Amino acid sequence: MLASFAIGLLLLSTQACAFVLLPTTSTSKIDKVVVAHFMVCNTYTYSITDWERDFALAASKGIDGFALNIGYDSWYPDKVRDAYIAAANTGGAFKLFISFDMTSFPCMAPEHGNIIREYINTYYVHPNQLLYNSHPLVSTFGGQHCTFGTGNLNDGWSSVLKREMRPNHFIPAFFMSPSDFAGYPVMDGAFNWNSGWPPAGDDITFDRDAEYVNNLGGRSYMAAMSPWFFTHYGANTYNKNFIFRGDDWLVASRWESILEHRSSVDLVEIITWNDYGESHYVGPIEGSQPGSESWVNGFDHTAWLDIMQYYITAFKTGAFPAVSADRIFLWARLYPAGADAPDSIGRPFNWQFTQDYLWAFVFLAAPAEITLTCGPSSETKSALRGVVKMKLLLSQTCDVSAAISRGGLTIVKLAPEGFRFRTDPPMYNFNAFVAASP
Repeated sequence: MLASFAIGLLLLSTQACAFVLLPTTSTSKIDKVVVAHFMVCNTYTYSITDWERDFALAASKGIDGFALNIGYDSWYPDKVRDAYIAAANTGGAFKLFISFDMTSFPCMAPEHGNIIREYINTYYVHPNQLLYNSHPLVSTFGGQHCTFGTGNLNDGWSSVLKREMRPNHFIPAFFMSPSDFAGYPVMDGAFNWNSGWPPAGDDITFDRDAEYVNNLGGRSYMAAMSPWFFTHYGANTYNKNFIFRGDDWLVASRWESILEHRSSVDLVEIITWNDYGESHYVGPIEGSQPGSESWVNGFDHTAWLDIMQYYITAFKTGAFPAVSADRIFLWARLYPAGADAPDSIGRPFNWQFTQDYLWAFVFLAAPAEITLTCGPSSETKSALRGVVKMKLLLSQTCDVSAAISRGGLTIVKLAPEGFRFRTDPPMYNFNAFVAASP
């Protein structure tokens, strides 16, 4: 799901889901919370065990919970119930909350609020319900058009969430000018969905976050972070075919921007755990894909979770963990952005904003030399202990590899199977191929 500022249109997903998790059962405010957006629409074939496996993996990386993004269809309540059962099975640590996809839910008549209230009330006191400021967290994707039979947005959402309801903490993703926030006291905060990617061909900055923070008047701010974006649906399906720029180590650069302004950010929502259709998934490829198999299968992204864990620790504690082991992370597109392909859907919008580079993120436990190679193209850098970023221009068909060496001895060698850059793409696939050393 998303609002596309890059092509000047509001492009809303036709699916629904959510994400987020917490490491404590405390009912008081937790200073820094990290959740992941989880698309429940992709769990049609999930069992309780599948949910438990995802929760365990996310928790192991420091994620506090999932924002369960849900739509209006009749099968969603059963899946949400399964998620809360699975969370309870794993103990009280991992948290859930519901993010209502308001591109799916009707919201113009008074009775349209009933199902939203029912969801909230059903899990209000569940031990795995994520609480913020001592109250259940409630979020949305969109909903700035909803009036629920009143005359305006504020009265409409107040009638659903605040009047004759037990207290909740409402942090919606309304797509509107932040300068309007003062007129909507129903909002206990705001989720800035579009802050996860840079606009057009620019670098990521904190500017759009600052605009939200400056207009919230001390209310909660939830920032988005996302490692990538590519969707490739033709006019006969969802009619979404574009990218957002993921260059310059976005998975790390966005976290660094957030950490630089850590005092202004209360919560971070990772977009996403499992939105395969938009290629920004960081969890395993499983469940039911929304017709995205042609650009998702074979493109595992879970290695990004280990990079995120490093930054999540810093966000929560205020200090980076010590680097104690050597590790290499690599990612890139497998085809040139400007190459022609026999693909009837066409080259994605915004393709010109991305460059043909291999992106490397390296943990060094001690000073060493790092070498990136693809065919005759090679780059070597000497670096001190810590985190090192490198890039390598990709211009011809070649196999990607990387190595860490000390004193002339190779310590780590990474030559991922399938990581081959080709100049003759079989389709316009702008998804990232991600790999890491053990």
